[in-house]
Amino acid sequence: MSIFRSEEMALCQLFLQSEAAYACVSELGEIGIVQFKDLNPNVNAFQRKFVNEIRRCEEMERKLRYVEKEIRKQKLNIYDRGENPKAPAPKEMVDLEATFEKIESELREVNTNNEALKRNSQELSELKEVMTKTQLFLHTHGEDLHSMVDDMHHETAPEESAITTGHAASIQLGFVAGVIPREKMPGFERLLWFACRGNVFLRHEEIMQPLEDPVTGDPIHKSVFIIFFQGEQLKSKVKKICEGFKATLYPCPEAPQEREEMLKGVNTRLYDLKTVLSQTEEHRSRVLVAAQKEIRSWMIKVEKIKAIYHTLNMFNFDVSQNSLIAECWCPVNALDDIRAALKTGEKISGSNVPSIIQTMRTKKAPPTYFKTNKFTNGFQNIVSAYGVATYLEVNPSLYTIITFPFLFAIMFGDAGHGFIMFLFGLWMVVTERQHMAKRSTNEIWNTFFGGRYIIMFMGLFSIYTGMIYNDVFSKSTNIFGSSCENALENNEMLTLDPLISFRKHYPYPIGVDPVWQPAKNKIAFLNSLKMKLAVIIGITQMFFGICLSFFNHLHFRHYLSIFVEFIPECIFLLCLFGYLVALIFLKWATIQTEDSQCSPALLIHYINMFMMTYVQVPERNSTDYALKVKCSQWIIYDGQQPLQTAFVISAVLCIPILLLVKPFVERAQHKKKMRMAAHLGATSRDALLQNEITPDAVNPGFERDKTDNVSINRSSPSGDVEAANRTHIVMEDDEEEEFDFGEVFIHQAIHTIEFCLGCISHTASYLRLWALSLAHAQLSEVLWQMVFSLGLKMDMKYAGCIPVFILWFFWANLTVAVLLLMEGLSAFLHTLRLHWVEFQSKFYKGEGYIFQPFGFKEILKMDSLEESK
Repeated sequence: MSIFRSEEMALCQLFLQSEAAYACVSELGEIGIVQFKDLNPNVNAFQRKFVNEIRRCEEMERKLRYVEKEIRKQKLNIYDRGENPKAPAPKEMVDLEATFEKIESELREVNTNNEALKRNSQELSELKEVMTKTQLFLHTHGEDLHSMVDDMHHETAPEESAITTGHAASIQLGFVAGVIPREKMPGFERLLWFACRGNVFLRHEEIMQPLEDPVTGDPIHKSVFIIFFQGEQLKSKVKKICEGFKATLYPCPEAPQEREEMLKGVNTRLYDLKTVLSQTEEHRSRVLVAAQKEIRSWMIKVEKIKAIYHTLNMFNFDVSQNSLIAECWCPVNALDDIRAALKTGEKISGSNVPSIIQTMRTKKAPPTYFKTNKFTNGFQNIVSAYGVATYLEVNPSLYTIITFPFLFAIMFGDAGHGFIMFLFGLWMVVTERQHMAKRSTNEIWNTFFGGRYIIMFMGLFSIYTGMIYNDVFSKSTNIFGSSCENALENNEMLTLDPLISFRKHYPYPIGVDPVWQPAKNKIAFLNSLKMKLAVIIGITQMFFGICLSFFNHLHFRHYLSIFVEFIPECIFLLCLFGYLVALIFLKWATIQTEDSQCSPALLIHYINMFMMTYVQVPERNSTDYALKVKCSQWIIYDGQQPLQTAFVISAVLCIPILLLVKPFVERAQHKKKMRMAAHLGATSRDALLQNEITPDAVNPGFERDKTDNVSINRSSPSGDVEAANRTHIVMEDDEEEEFDFGEVFIHQAIHTIEFCLGCISHTASYLRLWALSLAHAQLSEVLWQMVFSLGLKMDMKYAGCIPVFILWFFWANLTVAVLLLMEGLSAFLHTLRLHWVEFQSKFYKGEGYIFQPFGFKEILKMDSLEESK
């Protein structure tokens, strides 16, 4: 079962003929179960064999991005219809390049012509506005011009005034007209006034219809202006100012008849340009619509080609054999699929030389690979976020599917809030196909959507724990009738004694009795109940984690660890903390006294267990009994003192076993192994020198290759040939790790200290189940009483619905924002902590690295995510 333990992996070596390598890698990318190793780590990316092909792919990607940009600019959608074309053959790259080159050239030519036509149309439109506005200015502001001439005449020198007095009417004003961006007009006007000392006459008017930028297509707001002046000096100064503000000047005849004829010509040219522009846009649209249908498929093909050549660059090239050599990790049970893919690649490429796959023996740690689906993937990601599982160790995610939402629900613990969370998760699960097709770029939404099954389960388990706590939006439900006689008939707050008030012979069928809701001592009762439940659940989960370590020791054949780690850890935990759980159940099951005040205090009993302090139960008729002196510390059951003493001694004796036994035993085993190796080496050398034995005689018999279930008889030549026809075995030389006793001892000491202290601190850490559960319940109750219940208490008939609705609106929003989002996130983070530290530390190392196979599906998914960002 791959979810319980990672897939068994094999390190393989591939020999691919050059002409078949491309097709074989393509087929391996389609199945996506092979992780290639880079055999050229020291070779620069620009010096590898297929760098030119990768550059060609990048150039095709550039052209496709340009076409995609133009398609989106045209407001056309690129739909993902789920197409998955195979990588085209290398010879088809030329056809793709020619197709993309043709489309790009055609689009660029059309865009260039379109831009030129739009620029020409913009200029004509501006000229039309200038001609129209100029005609208006000259008709409406004629009197202003005459007054300006008079002012300029009176400002001249006295001697000049006498000469020009009779010629004032003959003074002629020059003018220039043009357009300028609207936002530059205030500065343009001020500079003209100061630079020309008020000797120019400026009039301007905004063009009502925005013009279009010929390059970007954005709207541009401009204004038409006309400037009247006298003399060439002012004319030169005005033109320089216009040039500085990047204003466009247009020729405008002085005669009205010439302006009218020119305006008619401009209108005719504009009409012709609009006709040409519409034809150009239609042609451009046809090209883009044709590209729209194929661009998604083209992108996939180019991405696959590029990925294949990137992978081929990781191989070694054998010039003598004209072949490529690759090394890869793959699951053992997928070897047949890999061979089938290689045969398909050979057939496609037309190669007559078969590809060879051979397994390699290595001491390097293989990658960790779990087969997951959309349901288990979320829980696996939670575990892997702390650390990827070490190869073949027990995977916690199998149990996290149940324990994670359950521990969350213990802290959340409200059936109403859980029902809302369950509906939200269920909605995301039911509509997951629509949301996956949208490919949202909102990271918060993607986080929620990725954990949709986790959210649904957390809500479902919260409904269950809410029923156990009898808590629905901070209110209790009385479905089966209270077990307390006449308690619910009294509306006032009451104080309950569990052993006096509950006279019926049956408890409430499901969860907490609803009579505790109005009780004054409700918090004291729930405190005791939830704290004991937190201790029971925490110790149970820690013990379960220790039990899982047994399967790790058994699988890796660490039999010594079973006796010197697993068994002492179980004894230590059960004798100290398992006994505390037994005391809780014993108190619940056996304490049946008429005087509830003399109930045993388990915490005091637990402390007295280590202090070896015990208080005997006095005679019933004695004075001590009547006064109930230290009744909470009385011995609970017969034989309590010797049993607790035995538990403490047993737990203490486990500490030196955990600390000392394993390092010394491993040192003795290492010394024995070294002596045997030295003796075997000397014997082999002597035998070889005397020609008495062959090298195979040193290690006779069969050698099992686990990765391919092939038995190779080293003493039989025929066995070698027959096995080699099916698979080849390559030995990878690895040096034997040196044994460092000091390092081993320190590691064991750290493990012992962490475990012993962790049992105490982790048990206390599980009390967060109790604390957060009470906090959530109290916060929910406060929110109900201080917000929504105010509207329910109003003594209003029909008009009361308005404040009730308003208060309900605030209560509902605060419930979602505070209790569901904030409290839910808090409980989620605490649940993460309990799993990562308190539970997984008992058996999970998390020192592996994830299996990242070469697969087109994952590559295309990553590319789509980058595009969405």
